[in-house]
Amino acid sequence: MALRITASRPDPAVLTLPWDTPLEEWPDDLVVPLPRGLSRHVVRIVRLGSRVYAVKETQGDIAFREYRMLRDLQRMGMPAVVPQGVVTGREGADGTELPAALITRHLQFSLPYRSLFSRGATAEDVPLLIDAMVVLLVRLHLAGFYWGDVSLSNVLFRRNAGEFAAYLVDAETGELHEAVGDRLREYDITVGCENIFAELMDLSASGAVHQPIDGFAIIDHLRERYEALWGELTGLEEFSTDEMWRIERRVERLNDLGFDVDELDIVTDLGGDTIRIQPKVVDLGHHAREVQALTGMAVEENQARRILNDLAAFTAHHDLGREDRQLVASRWMHQIFEPIMAMIPPDATGKLEPAEIFHEILEHRWYLSEQAGHEVDIHDTARDYIDRFLTRRPDEAITGQE
Repeated sequence: MALRITASRPDPAVLTLPWDTPLEEWPDDLVVPLPRGLSRHVVRIVRLGSRVYAVKETQGDIAFREYRMLRDLQRMGMPAVVPQGVVTGREGADGTELPAALITRHLQFSLPYRSLFSRGATAEDVPLLIDAMVVLLVRLHLAGFYWGDVSLSNVLFRRNAGEFAAYLVDAETGELHEAVGDRLREYDITVGCENIFAELMDLSASGAVHQPIDGFAIIDHLRERYEALWGELTGLEEFSTDEMWRIERRVERLNDLGFDVDELDIVTDLGGDTIRIQPKVVDLGHHAREVQALTGMAVEENQARRILNDLAAFTAHHDLGREDRQLVASRWMHQIFEPIMAMIPPDATGKLEPAEIFHEILEHRWYLSEQAGHEVDIHDTARDYIDRFLTRRPDEAITGQE
């Protein structure tokens, strides 16, 4: 049987992997000791040059289906791991047929939920993980994606200015529809509640969390947050023509949540006295897109909020309100952000993402200023934070370009 590799932007180094050996027997010098979530499949994370991949053994038809599903989600801009390829036709040295393999790119600075708790997360952080799961699930449902196996184990988390952002890592059971109806949405929520409750109880039983976790309160939180966010993003709002300001207010509320409104359905009654509005197309990333336009940095949504707030404070402090925002942002990058990032020792660059480091420095400045009774200089704060806290953190990424 001939080895066959179907790949998106193929990396020639993939051919050098020991495909004639079962994944669980791949040598330690090839496998990167990164945290992995629980999985019913054998998964290994490998480095090839400057790139890092996750390799999962599965059946050939399932591998191709998931590969195509992840590619569709990538084209739609959904938060999911990026597929790299599928390997079929594997045979062992003795001629034994081996499972197919799905290759995805490793998501930099991401961790499975269990690893977060080995790196300092506590029971108090669980609602934040659930909030990230809710945002992910709502975004997928809005895009027409029915998940079928909602769980913490099928997600990777990235830090997001004191909160988290969730990324889909397993699309094996997913389906794309024109729209996800109420029945399928309810099924996803129900399955998610069951799986997450079991995962949290197992996490508590393992001793990874020292404080008790109220599993019933957490799944109630999941349902409530989902319904609230879904209602805000899709709900129908009706008002009279003398309340036209409510159209702008609805858009502002969605912007405050981090969503842009790409399409809004506005309908008037026959007499023109009543107006109904309903968002039709919304997309998370309102603040992140603004930061990218101003600075060129790709950051998570909450990180973008912190950066924009600091940029606004910088603008006010230097009386730059009449200047072009692009020029102000460039000055802020040159005087604030870049010098702070240059302070980080090379062996600490894999601790956190730059935008998350900046967020923590802003938090640290607040505490130092409270203690000092006056605002502490941001650069002095950065030196103190890097020396006292950052260098002691465990790495959360493999350094190098992805």
